[in-house]
Amino acid sequence: GIVGVLGYGGGIVGRYCDQQAKFPNIAHFHTFRVNQPSAKFYTTDWLRGFCDIAEYRGSGMTNLHGSTGDLVILGSTSEQLEPIFFDLTHDLGVDVGGSGGNLRTPADCIGKARCEFACYDTMDMCYEMTMHFQDELHRPAFPYKFKFKFDGCPNGCVASIARSDMSYIGTWKDDIRINQDAVKAYVAGEIPPDGGGFAGRDWGKFDIQSEILDLCPTKCM
Repeated sequence: GIVGVLGYGGGIVGRYCDQQAKFPNIAHFHTFRVNQPSAKFYTTDWLRGFCDIAEYRGSGMTNLHGSTGDLVILGSTSEQLEPIFFDLTHDLGVDVGGSGGNLRTPADCIGKARCEFACYDTMDMCYEMTMHFQDELHRPAFPYKFKFKFDGCPNGCVASIARSDMSYIGTWKDDIRINQDAVKAYVAGEIPPDGGGFAGRDWGKFDIQSEILDLCPTKCM
């Protein structure tokens, strides 16, 4: 690319103004992509540190996980790129993301950390693949970009099919599990039908077809 950090061929998108004399404050306006942690878990202290770097060494504008998926510092100058890289890696513990004809920053859903539907550990797999493909991530050698995204289940919270080249989607491979005690409590009216969706009037007695079977997205019951 036009600009970058030592040893890396990707991660920074070079932006120059063709009217530098007229607009000196945006003569350079490079985009710095940052490799986000799995499932985008942050502390407020970390985010404040990140914003301090963006404000001190760049324009102060950031983009948190737009269509590219990355955490981004929008707008910086060439002489600030190495200091930003140092601050990110040494102070915040994160690496540069991907840009250009390479493996882009892998992304995953929140997975088993907080979701009951996750069929595999998306955070662990995203981290493993990110670490394994470091050379492909930082040194563009492909004719075009390539993206991994990891969905823990077919709900597809990171839209891996629509927004990646290789989707990893968790699918259930065992027998259906039914909590019979919960079923009995539901039928007896101890659990609000449809999560409270049937409140407001008398819908009649329990109807297993409309309330359970017809609502199953896979039609497996």
